[in-house]
Amino acid sequence: MAPALTPASSSSTIFDPVSFRGPSWLEQEARREERRAEQYGGDDPQDPLPKDPLTRVSTLRDETPDPDKVDWDGPHDQENPQNWTVARKWWITALCLLMTVNVSFASSAPAPAGPVIAAQFHEPPEYAYLLTTVYLCGYVIGPSFWGPGSEMFGRRPLFVGTLACYTVLHLGQALAPNMQALLATRFLCGFFAVSPVTNCGGLIFDLWDPAHRGGGMTLIVAGVFIGPVLGPIVGGFITTSYLGWRWVFWIMMIFAGFCTLLALVFVPETYAPVILQEKARRLRRADPEANARLYAEHERADWSVRGVVHRTIYRPVQMLFIEPILLLITLYLSLVYGVLYALFEAFPVIFIEKRGFTVGESGLVFIGVGIGTTVGAASFALLFGHYPALIERWRGFPPPEQRLHGAMVGGVCLVVGCFWLGWTGSYAGVPWYVPALGTIPIGASVSMIFIAFLTYLVDTYLGYTASAFAATTMVRSAAAAAFPLFTTQMFRNLGVNWAGTLIGLLGLLLAPSPFLFYRYGAWIRTKSRFAQCPDLLIAEELKAEAAAAEAGEKA
Repeated sequence: MAPALTPASSSSTIFDPVSFRGPSWLEQEARREERRAEQYGGDDPQDPLPKDPLTRVSTLRDETPDPDKVDWDGPHDQENPQNWTVARKWWITALCLLMTVNVSFASSAPAPAGPVIAAQFHEPPEYAYLLTTVYLCGYVIGPSFWGPGSEMFGRRPLFVGTLACYTVLHLGQALAPNMQALLATRFLCGFFAVSPVTNCGGLIFDLWDPAHRGGGMTLIVAGVFIGPVLGPIVGGFITTSYLGWRWVFWIMMIFAGFCTLLALVFVPETYAPVILQEKARRLRRADPEANARLYAEHERADWSVRGVVHRTIYRPVQMLFIEPILLLITLYLSLVYGVLYALFEAFPVIFIEKRGFTVGESGLVFIGVGIGTTVGAASFALLFGHYPALIERWRGFPPPEQRLHGAMVGGVCLVVGCFWLGWTGSYAGVPWYVPALGTIPIGASVSMIFIAFLTYLVDTYLGYTASAFAATTMVRSAAAAAFPLFTTQMFRNLGVNWAGTLIGLLGLLLAPSPFLFYRYGAWIRTKSRFAQCPDLLIAEELKAEAAAAEAGEKA
């Protein structure tokens, strides 16, 4: 859902009655919201949400269980991915991390080879920037196909099928006879490569309960940034070696083929509605007469063209325009993601043109960005350490604003890093390691802002998370695709110092947003059409219980 990581709108168990002592009506309401999202995509006109946020959550219509609907065989059913062993869950999560690193690595690895490729094909130097841009253009379009595709057919077929196509398309890049063929296959490669970025978040939601989901999400988001950091390092040295630029794509193909093989062998189906659908079919095959009426909820979902277009295109755009939380977060994430990809073109100006680095040496500077993203992701072990206690206290639904602490710190790091890199990188007399160290706070800001804001969107929109992630993924990928097109000219014409200052000022303009959401987020959510706000009702209950307890003590 960067990149975008997109979780399923209905596969996750929003409330775990085994882990938390929430009231039974809240568990039923949470499951009712899941069913609503599964059948109608959340806000289908046949089933609108009440405008009042408290009524939206508290209105409960008791539903008589349908004996013909196939469900899990109790809370400990081993077919339910959330009941798999912890070791198996972490193994699958590690595979998701590897797949995410792989497809994001491919976005940046050819960047150092761009000028060499453009020169060999007798194209203008500007064509070099398109190697990254067209790949990310595929990222813009792909989520609209692979998000609903995984909900319709399941996670496993999408992972295996898209990774296989992504792997084969590297042939068109490694053997390209001209720049046009290379750019066409780069675009198609990005179109298929965004599938793991889109669906790994959903797979994490399939596997982990809310108390432990943050760790898996942190790894996936970190993988989105580890790949682009490794790409220029590897691509730079291969390009300048005796192997030549075509081996950049051969190495990418080998890596992609390895990940495809792992997905084929080890990634199981984790999407609960599809697993239950297969269970219903299995039961009907076993006894066609006795089980003829059995069905799975997924079989009755709205998969018409209108329903799919509504969920994947119309609603994300609609939310982007009417949801202030989503709009501001999308702008912020687009800036951060754009800055990351702008570095691919800014580093040659700072380190090659001004300091005489080789292409390979310039790529090594990305190690600082990698250190920063790793430190930023690791910091969430502390920032989210209090979350399990909050989940229990808030009966499964803590205020989403508790996720924002990382973005508060990350916003400051982004501004500091941009000014540091710009003003120390502008002058050749400043030792190279000084601006290189400035990339560490930039890297930390990228991972901290992304992890904090994406988890905030999850907790805010619940059943509408898929639509929120689709909106952010498309917009931020478009921004990342645009940044490399003007970064070199901006850093040359404005100067490295003022170009860094301009980006830093944009970051400074958006830096207050997590603080504003922390202070006013609950009030903004009461005005939202899509935020489901269970924490507000729980807060009212906690106040009532505290008042009743105080009255009892006085009596």
